[in-house]
Amino acid sequence: QVQLVESGGGLVQPGGSLRLSCAASGSIFSIREVGWYRQAPGKQRELVAMFTSGGTTRYADSVKGRFAISRDNAKNSVYLQMNSLKPEDTAVYYCNAVIKDTADTPFLSRWGRGTQVAVSS
Repeated sequence: QVQLVESGGGLVQPGGSLRLSCAASGSIFSIREVGWYRQAPGKQRELVAMFTSGGTTRYADSVKGRFAISRDNAKNSVYLQMNSLKPEDTAVYYCNAVIKDTADTPFLSRWGRGTQVAVSS
């Protein structure tokens, strides 16, 4: 069973930085897409940043120039460097990956449990 585990959330002042990490474990044959989403209270979950199936990156307009996604394929890990944080970045951040467990199984979307990011003075 594939698991995604996020870490690195916390409380930070406006203008500060955080680095989120997500590690995938279990039976992993192939990862097609991987990225970060967030959900603020009372709002829908939204894309923050991702690596597409073609290997390119995609960012929400609200985080362009401030956040950077990176990955370490050898460690089955993805990271989100968040700089110049704003109160409106406050949310639970979720890791998502579209994973094929074995050669015979389809690609399935997997989610981590999330990590809380709070930006406040």
